[in-house]
Amino acid sequence: MRLGYFLSCEEYTPDQLVEQAVAAEAAGFDALWISDHFHPWNGEQGQSPFVWGVIGALSQACSLPVTTAVTCPTVRMHPAIVAQAAATAAVQLGGRFTLGVGSGEALNEHVLGDVWPATDVRLEMLEEAVALMRLLWEGGVVTTAGKHYAVDTARIYTLPDEPPPVYVSGFGPKATDLAARIGDGYISTKTDADLLKRFKDASEGKPAMAGTKVAFAPTRNEGIDLAHRIWPNAGLPGELAQVLPTPTHFEQASQLVTREMSAEGAPAGPDPDVHREAVQQYLDLGYDEVYVANMGPHYLDLIELFGREVLPALRA
Repeated sequence: MRLGYFLSCEEYTPDQLVEQAVAAEAAGFDALWISDHFHPWNGEQGQSPFVWGVIGALSQACSLPVTTAVTCPTVRMHPAIVAQAAATAAVQLGGRFTLGVGSGEALNEHVLGDVWPATDVRLEMLEEAVALMRLLWEGGVVTTAGKHYAVDTARIYTLPDEPPPVYVSGFGPKATDLAARIGDGYISTKTDADLLKRFKDASEGKPAMAGTKVAFAPTRNEGIDLAHRIWPNAGLPGELAQVLPTPTHFEQASQLVTREMSAEGAPAGPDPDVHREAVQQYLDLGYDEVYVANMGPHYLDLIELFGREVLPALRA
């Protein structure tokens, strides 16, 4: 069991993300997740630093392992460039880096004017991208032309001693099956026992990570208000997170998410038991690692609470 802290690039500045990472290490968290976005989900979140620059800063500020949750190596960034970035991150972190990948969201991937592919095509692109990255991490000169990607006499010179593990996110059966087939592990934010079992069975027990969000505040009502104001998109159903193209579209769709829906979905307030239960539900399902993110400005209070009360209770 590993208990980690989730850094949300959509909501916080680079300095705040590093501040959280340093505090998380001091509080006793085991590892870090960090999101990779070009846009935030909405204007209230209001940030979107370049994840690879932040990871470089993290490598100098703390010693915790880092996983991207998740990077899309298929549209906005060519897999050869992601392979180079991941190799550098692994070197900077002394091998304590895991590349979490997924098929992406239109929100981030449409920005260069590319057509947003259908789900099956995105998964096909992801599989080819992962294979190409692993080939480049072998260290030789690579010239290849696949269905979706080509490289010409490409070589990555700065490489870690061992290639970084690749964990694949899956929010439906097809993506979960792909994760089991090509991934070194699985990433999800869902409390979906069937999908987790599907991955574990198909992968013969490879490790699985999960992430969840909470809203620490001096009162439960303030925490609910923060979750509803900043992260109402968390309440949107189905494939909207994958297909809506702009923060404005998410703001429009999120008008359908009521405060009551946010209250039901977000652990909020100062009660350590509420936050412990938010993490425990994932551990009870069988996830090997669980990462918690804070919504709102009280992130240092949340990290301190976890270090003082929640992490010891979970480990007990």
